[in-house]
Amino acid sequence: MVPKRKLKFRLRKIKKFFSLLGPGLTTGAADDDPSGIATYSQTGAQFGYGQLWTALYMLPFMTAVQEACARIGLVTGKGIAAVVKEHYSRKVLYAVVGLVVVANTINIGADIGAMAAAAQLLVPIPFVILTLLFTATILILEIFTNYKIYSRILKWLALTLLAYPITVFIVDQPWSTVLRATVVPHFEFSFDFLFIITGVFGTTITPYMFFWQASQEVEEEKAKGLMRDGKPRIGWPHIHAMRKDNNVGMVISEFTTWCILLVGGTVLHSSGVTDIKNAADAAKALEPLVHSFPNAGYLAKLIFSIGIIGLGLLAVPVLSGSAAYAVSEAFDWNASLNLKLKKAHGFYGVITIATMVGLTINFIGIDPLKALVYTAVLNGVAAVPLLFLIVKIAASDKIMGQYKSGLLSKILLWTTFVIMGTAAVALFFTL
Repeated sequence: MVPKRKLKFRLRKIKKFFSLLGPGLTTGAADDDPSGIATYSQTGAQFGYGQLWTALYMLPFMTAVQEACARIGLVTGKGIAAVVKEHYSRKVLYAVVGLVVVANTINIGADIGAMAAAAQLLVPIPFVILTLLFTATILILEIFTNYKIYSRILKWLALTLLAYPITVFIVDQPWSTVLRATVVPHFEFSFDFLFIITGVFGTTITPYMFFWQASQEVEEEKAKGLMRDGKPRIGWPHIHAMRKDNNVGMVISEFTTWCILLVGGTVLHSSGVTDIKNAADAAKALEPLVHSFPNAGYLAKLIFSIGIIGLGLLAVPVLSGSAAYAVSEAFDWNASLNLKLKKAHGFYGVITIATMVGLTINFIGIDPLKALVYTAVLNGVAAVPLLFLIVKIAASDKIMGQYKSGLLSKILLWTTFVIMGTAAVALFFTL
């Protein structure tokens, strides 16, 4: 028996640890959005374990990029677009904001479509009605819900990711092969391979995460009373706490990515499913989770649908919110999820417009699941110029002062830029 005093001490430690989790955890969970699930599932189905290594090797780069974005927000007390506006030309600012808004809007549309397609596996409601219902629900939650309550909702929605890790350990895996594929990179110089790996990179290290986490760190500072006269009052303890939150969020995100890739390879690829054509195909990856039940197929669809819908409810507000932060910072509008609608018309206007335009993308005849993969590839290309700016800002003595990037951060950030830039160029070359 553990003495009561020790038990209470441990519980306090656990509670304190979880209280540190915020923007990093939410951003990491949002990274495995419907676009991520579709891309990783397609990758596993198409190439088996051939790209399993990406989850391991992308982790330090993803962590470094998001740490830099969060650090920029913490140190400057501003979002990335506001920092760019202050230190770079208007052409650079508008290019940055334009990239984020376009990429995010397309991603919003793809995610809403995927949510509707997943819901149709359970209920015989027309696709159009479902997309409208999800769009209305998301807008109401984002615009009219208090930020503190909303952030708690986002944390709980992250639990829907558990279906894939559970499936990994239920299925009989060829562990020696899996471990080798995880550690030893496999590469093919073909369009199909480069297309999907650019999508994997793009849905892992993605533009909306850069802007969202930086802006959310600013929101957290304001909520904790760390802002004085518009400037943050922070020290190294705040940086260390942010890094713990960021590290936990990114590890969870990449572990989940690994699990989705692995399940896709073991369940789908091994059974001859190499091209995911619709939501039902993607749901088959979770059938081993419920194989002992009489109606395993339906239960797999249920779990898959809950996951896609839950993560869509998490990701779409992150996408529209990060676009709104970028535009609002560019034009000096009030920007905060803590503000009421009447005090931030422009901010919530961008959220509404981006979500509604994203919704219309679903009515031009593109399959929702395919749209998710194409969106991931678009993000992989759009991230390259944005990464260059983030590397420069995070390492700037003028902007970051004593909190500028150290040697390890610089190495990881520049390496990320080179890897993603090379993947994008190679993809275009194979065209």
